[in-house]
Amino acid sequence: MTRHRIWDEQAECMTREDLEQLQLERLQSTLNRAYRNVKFYRNRLDGLGIDPAEVRTREDLEKIPFTTKEDLRDNYPYGMFAVSLKEVVRIHSSTGTTGKPTVVGYTRNDLESWSEVVARIMTAGGVTSDDVVQIAFGYGLFTGGFGLHYGAEKIGASVIPVSSGNTRKQLMIMEDYRTTVLVCTPSYAMFLAEVMEENQIERDRLSLRCGLFGAEPWSEKMRQEIETRTGIIATDNYGLSEVMGPGVAGECQMKHGLHLNEDHFIPEIIDPDTGRVLPLGESGELVLTTVKREAMPLIRYRTRDMTRLYLDDCPCGRTLIKMEKVSGRTDDMIIVKGVNIYPTQVEEVLFEFEGLTPHYQIVVSRDGALDTVEILVEVNESIFFDEMRKQRDLVERISENIRHAIGLAARVKLVEPRTLERFQGKAKRVVDKRQI
Repeated sequence: MTRHRIWDEQAECMTREDLEQLQLERLQSTLNRAYRNVKFYRNRLDGLGIDPAEVRTREDLEKIPFTTKEDLRDNYPYGMFAVSLKEVVRIHSSTGTTGKPTVVGYTRNDLESWSEVVARIMTAGGVTSDDVVQIAFGYGLFTGGFGLHYGAEKIGASVIPVSSGNTRKQLMIMEDYRTTVLVCTPSYAMFLAEVMEENQIERDRLSLRCGLFGAEPWSEKMRQEIETRTGIIATDNYGLSEVMGPGVAGECQMKHGLHLNEDHFIPEIIDPDTGRVLPLGESGELVLTTVKREAMPLIRYRTRDMTRLYLDDCPCGRTLIKMEKVSGRTDDMIIVKGVNIYPTQVEEVLFEFEGLTPHYQIVVSRDGALDTVEILVEVNESIFFDEMRKQRDLVERISENIRHAIGLAARVKLVEPRTLERFQGKAKRVVDKRQI
């Protein structure tokens, strides 16, 4: 096992003193560039009387307000860019809660940085130039497929951009092309294992030896299940579209915390209710500041992901700070099959139809290895007692509109009036029954 292979020893194993000095230099450069070129940051800092030149320490960074997803939406599509569109060579986006996505841009240097940080986490996960990497993430505006693709190519591995779906073909390619590394969501890896067993495809017919999984929460129990059924080493990785995509952090083969690329991203943990920065080791919301990104620098971006940061002497030799697996979200967003879903997206669709009440519930379950989404919708009595053909037609139209809105198929079930529980405070729109 190449447990101690490191892609960039100078960056991943530097002393804390050297790393913190590099962070400050890059932070000051980023703040000055954002202030000069991004109207949003200039107006915000001027309004508070903050001079970017005054930010000389990590503690000074705390004077600057947070950037949120709402800020990105308010400046849709290109208002957060710090360079002209002529210098932007790639545009990705994530789904939005109100129909508008958050748009992210990359310069050529940004794409090179992206490839570098992904090469680090893939190397940490066991990938080498001798590997054949099968990427079963969807390609397109989603950053996952492309980010991991170019990171693998940076290492020198052979990449199969098979994209998502068509499981039987995935397994045929895996066997015939002698795939050694699988990249996908952990739930899809579980589904692949189930289909292998159903079709009596023995593990020794495959060349798989490791897998890099992300884009959705998963547990140690699921890791053990994947490793037992496929015979691979499974590692976790973390990223988010707004900050870069995959490559923010990833596990080494010790599988004890994710190494966070601090020379590119300055992390903080805050109390999500007060915004107060918490001491190292305490759990809270992850906040990230980009310090090497050109096209779209983000200052103190609230990820809404709950985790904690800590330092340890990892046997792999990396000195970068570690983050625990994300334990949850501070908002109502749920992740299903790597797709971000917000209740408000569903709500907007439901409001398009007459005869529906404003009461609904999204139930997420796990059927075998795959996640399923069921949406319970209360209807008025005239709809509920209508003939079955009309009910089926209504369900089909709602289902189709929801699929277009969230990018995922969901089962819609009409229920009687007063069936769903009422809440005096915030309504519980999501019931997540997955055992992750």
